[in-house]
Amino acid sequence: MADDFKAILITKEDGEDQKVDVTRIGEDDLMDGDVTVRVEATTVNYKDGLAITGKSPVVRRFPMVPGIDFAGTVETSEHPDWKPGDKVILNGWGTGETHLGAYAEKSRVKGDWLVALPEGLSVKDAMAIGTAGYTAMLSVLGLEDAGSTPDDGPVLVTGATGGVGSVAVSLLSKLGWNVIAATGSPEKRADYLKSLGASEIIDRNELSEKGRPLGKERWAAAVDAVGSHTLANVLAQTKHGGTVTCCGLAQGFDLPTTVMPFILRGITLKGIDSVMAPKPLRERAWQRLATDLDKDRLEAITTEIGFDDLIPYARQIIDSGIQGRVVATF
Repeated sequence: MADDFKAILITKEDGEDQKVDVTRIGEDDLMDGDVTVRVEATTVNYKDGLAITGKSPVVRRFPMVPGIDFAGTVETSEHPDWKPGDKVILNGWGTGETHLGAYAEKSRVKGDWLVALPEGLSVKDAMAIGTAGYTAMLSVLGLEDAGSTPDDGPVLVTGATGGVGSVAVSLLSKLGWNVIAATGSPEKRADYLKSLGASEIIDRNELSEKGRPLGKERWAAAVDAVGSHTLANVLAQTKHGGTVTCCGLAQGFDLPTTVMPFILRGITLKGIDSVMAPKPLRERAWQRLATDLDKDRLEAITTEIGFDDLIPYARQIIDSGIQGRVVATF
């Protein structure tokens, strides 16, 4: 095909394990949409790792191009908001799950799914942030909208060395919060987390086992990317009137707690949905990222890779985790 371009494709036959290959596809293979984008950068999220390894049923149609977010330049558009040459970002909306995703040099999507690349950010910056960083910003907005402020006391971030956690620590510290970071390797990760602005490091084992419905009040707010017993313990140790945002399930999707934190301490648990968040909220989050995120810190926690590295890094994020952020440029 004269117009073919590089893509990663996940295929699966009935009764067989899925296969993942680097191949070439054409524009005729792309799905319906009113905007075609030349993808210039993407990233590796935990969900992308699940899709490529098949360890969770993220992909719901085959064949599938994985990748849940991209940044690039509009090539063609039938949508009134976009014209060729516009720089755009996409996060979520089922890309890489039900709609062909970001791990290709072109993508055709609905224009309503796109947001403009904010002034001051490059496409590389945007994907160094990626869905993980955008989710962290949504979590920060969730705390602010609930009325939580740095004056209330410290904020806890779980999964602090992961993509969401790393950006959350950096954002919250810059906004004046006293950040407590929970990690599985306090001795090894302390310098990294303190470089992002964390003031205290705790072992995630303090939170990962079954706990009591209520414990000593330790933090005024929290950003949790772990779920399960960790989230239950976070809630049990949140101060009266505090807010906890929930955006991940690295430990599990269960929540083994009671109503006691909610009815005895008035705790607010706010879910963060990055996939289907409405466009005004997305635009607000990206504008805040452009102004509130320390670019030097972002660069320091980012590993840059190429297209051919996407599959191994997606497997690594599942097998052993990845510290910080990964940006793939095409």
